[in-house]
Amino acid sequence: MSIDFAAVVGGFVHESAPMRVVFGAGSLDTVPAEVDRLGASRVLLVAGGPEAAYADLLADALGARLAGRFSDVVMHVPVEVARSAADAAATAGADLVVCLGGGSSTGAAKAIALASGLPILAVPTTYAGSEMTTIWGLTENGVKTTGRDPRVQPRVVVYDPELTLSLPVDLSAASGMNAMAHLVEGLYAPGASPITTLVAEEGVRALAAALPEVVANPTDIEARSKALYGAWLAGWTLGVAGMGIHHKICHVVGGNYDLPHAGVHSVVLPYAMAYNSAHASDALSRVQRALAAAGINAPDAATGIWQLEQAIGAPTSLSAVGLAEADIHEAADAVFATPMVNPRPADRGAIEVLLRDAWAGVAPREISLEPSEPTR
Repeated sequence: MSIDFAAVVGGFVHESAPMRVVFGAGSLDTVPAEVDRLGASRVLLVAGGPEAAYADLLADALGARLAGRFSDVVMHVPVEVARSAADAAATAGADLVVCLGGGSSTGAAKAIALASGLPILAVPTTYAGSEMTTIWGLTENGVKTTGRDPRVQPRVVVYDPELTLSLPVDLSAASGMNAMAHLVEGLYAPGASPITTLVAEEGVRALAAALPEVVANPTDIEARSKALYGAWLAGWTLGVAGMGIHHKICHVVGGNYDLPHAGVHSVVLPYAMAYNSAHASDALSRVQRALAAAGINAPDAATGIWQLEQAIGAPTSLSAVGLAEADIHEAADAVFATPMVNPRPADRGAIEVLLRDAWAGVAPREISLEPSEPTR
């Protein structure tokens, strides 16, 4: 890895909010002390069904600090769930929200923080990365809305690789590619800087090396630690650098059609990279270099990511994750209508081609159509 001195000479803006990260096997045991460090005494514990066993352990460890629990977490955070979560926090008289789980648990905690300003302590059990960002998302009437607010960024994040040991292989692969998308897009996102570039390239290398090991041996704590390390870097990169067309497609298509969040990210990533290939060549060359360092040699970065997904069994087609072919045209309209900052201007026709390729799961290719529909 190296610093892009052209970017240094050209100037940049780097802004990163302070956060405390506790990382390492067994770190779940530190949560009560971290709660005390934040000066909290009434905790609302947010955790869904898949995390129930770990949540029970944490509830016991919190002891008298536990004021209530909320378990009705749902993917894409419907506004009804957000209201119920906020009501639960108010009823408990909570002064801190501790969320344990994947992006759905973190999303519910962020909805509480958005409504009440309560601080969050996050304990991730997947590779989602949302625990490191100021990004929130809510779904109402089949439309997902996202935004940024500093109130929703957790004050403390506790990463315990042991909590990922029970994450099924298929979910590990999809969630890992979700994190990979944060890193790749962070290399050409509007807030990219020399520091985010270094972090993102390191994260791509770490995840590309770790995910095949996780799939081959899901109980390997060293492999799980490397993957969670990459996910931490991914979340930080997304939070600082921002996002482009890949994340916009995933938020719109995933939210509007209630598709699995991580699976959609896995599918769309190589196609979004191919869409941007002629407009973000320096950034994507870094991805290709990081993949090669992890033993994945491909003619281009998009193909390398696609090959990695195939090797670990991550989702590679929108048809497989539940999008109907009849919905592609409408989905392209919705994506094009969503404001975004991206190296390549949004092209309505090319977006539909991208979605059709992703739906079919064909090899990613550069989409160089003459615009026949609006661009912006």
